[in-house]
Amino acid sequence: MRCRRATARPSLIVSASAALVVLLAACTAPERMPVGSGSPAPAPSASSAAPEAPIVPLVPSGSIAPLATGLTTPWSIVPLPTGSTLISERDTARVLELTPEGELRVVGTVAGVVPGGEGGLLGLAARDVGTPYLYVFHTAASDNRIVRYELTGAPGSYGLGAVEALLTGIPKARTHNGGRLAFGPDGMLYATTGDARLVDQAQNPGSLVGKILRLTPEGDVPADNPVPGSYVYSLGHRNPQGLVFDRTGQLWAAEFGQNTWDELNRIEPGANYGWPIVEGVGGRAGFVDPVQQWPTSEASPSGLGIVGDTLFLAALRGQRLWVVDIDDPGTGRAFFVGELGRIRDAVAGPQGSLLIVTSNTDANGTPGPLDDRLIAVTLAPRG
Repeated sequence: MRCRRATARPSLIVSASAALVVLLAACTAPERMPVGSGSPAPAPSASSAAPEAPIVPLVPSGSIAPLATGLTTPWSIVPLPTGSTLISERDTARVLELTPEGELRVVGTVAGVVPGGEGGLLGLAARDVGTPYLYVFHTAASDNRIVRYELTGAPGSYGLGAVEALLTGIPKARTHNGGRLAFGPDGMLYATTGDARLVDQAQNPGSLVGKILRLTPEGDVPADNPVPGSYVYSLGHRNPQGLVFDRTGQLWAAEFGQNTWDELNRIEPGANYGWPIVEGVGGRAGFVDPVQQWPTSEASPSGLGIVGDTLFLAALRGQRLWVVDIDDPGTGRAFFVGELGRIRDAVAGPQGSLLIVTSNTDANGTPGPLDDRLIAVTLAPRG
């Protein structure tokens, strides 16, 4: 199976690349270098190790710059070390490239995507160890699946090459599909799955729904997974859509609750996060409580990013960006409340910035004339 190439849509509008240059020049946050391989940096020797840098909480400084407008249901943002940024569109199945020069173009259309409800082309992750690959989580005719494409070309001319299915048969539904992908510092691929309305199966370790999964880059079960022969890394999730690692290698996840509490969870291998028995902080033996919870009206979280030691959680229904310090994860600060509409994803951008993408063109949003938008946010130390 190979992808179908598509041509660029004339209605896509891109802001001048100079706007990003001006924005980033004002950024006072420390630079965060992108990681393309997902492999950990070598640890310094005891004799050469510098004192650990103090944690500097970051917040949006108030400066934002639209990098691209006219997007259709964007879902995932993947900055590449080459300077390009890839974006998935859930309902069109297209992968877009924002080039280093600020031009927006179509990389290709992912084959076999069947959009419907919350399903479609969802998470992306990139890895380049010998052969560049783009990893894709998408909804197909009968299931959710994880595939990878060879990423051909170069900045300004990326394309989708040969495709390989890594994991198929993940149950799908119109809602609760999960779909986020992230490479860990161990080089493994992590994926979130929702309960796909098979609520009780979130507690079934033999089911792929309501889980965080861990795969090798080739789609095999890692030998050191919590349960031998199983992709399951953690269980008891309802609809996790945010996934990110901090600089210590700790995994964090953002999760949609049902009617009461949305969650920020610190993920541990083999742990059970309680759904559907517990929603939010339950204090029950055998289940891990979230480190932070919000009323669903204030969050409905999707993407989760990190810059330095600060987490940034994209809120859909809450129409805001939650900012959480990893040394004090039980507190959070809200920014852009009601200003940008629904926010779908948040990831670390160049030179210590944050990239966010709105989600106002989906069925639950009210799009403005420029929606949807990829936006660069300047960060600064919290005063």
